[in-house]
Amino acid sequence: MLKTIGEDIRAIMERDPAAKNILEVILCYSGLHAIIFHRVGHWFYSKRLTTIARLISQFSRFITGIEIHPGAQIGKGLFIDHGSGIVIGETTEIGDNVTIYQGVTLGGTGKEKGKRHPTIGNNVLISAGAKILGSIIIGDNVKVGAGSVVLNPVPDNCTVVGVPGRVVIQDGAKIPSNDMDQHLPDPLIEIIQGLEKRIIDLEERLTRNSDQITTESMIDEKISYR
Repeated sequence: MLKTIGEDIRAIMERDPAAKNILEVILCYSGLHAIIFHRVGHWFYSKRLTTIARLISQFSRFITGIEIHPGAQIGKGLFIDHGSGIVIGETTEIGDNVTIYQGVTLGGTGKEKGKRHPTIGNNVLISAGAKILGSIIIGDNVKVGAGSVVLNPVPDNCTVVGVPGRVVIQDGAKIPSNDMDQHLPDPLIEIIQGLEKRIIDLEERLTRNSDQITTESMIDEKISYR
């Protein structure tokens, strides 16, 4: 455990330019404190001492503002930066060298049993306010944009943005909008498409009415001429 905590400290020193020295990191970084509490609580959880484990996690939440269920499995080198409001669910699995910013939720989508939280790969960056929900796999070297809501698996080496989350970059190349993975309905796009269809229908009706009025006018002119 001490070796793993050492990796967590090293990760902060490497990835946070504001970290001036190890003593500052140990004393002042709430993200590190939450991870240390979690590793202790997870040990009790693995021994089926769940009540003690939950008490530790609740104390950690009170002190740090970061809620990590003691059942979550977290690899080495996790860096929680400005971690207030982070929630990590019971069956979450996090790989090595992951960076998580404030307001992130790694949660479930309902009251299902078993594995119901995401699996995060190695070297993943999850930006502020992002939500990754459900028993999905986020591959290695993935970047999740701020405020994104990810509900579908993401392959390795991708950048995901939006609500719902879409892969916009994969293996360094931009993904054309027509090829973007979109398994869930986008309410905004549906509204725009509905308005577009309505406008087309109205234009067609106006065209038909205009043609009818023009025809009737011509007939009236002929009758008047006679």
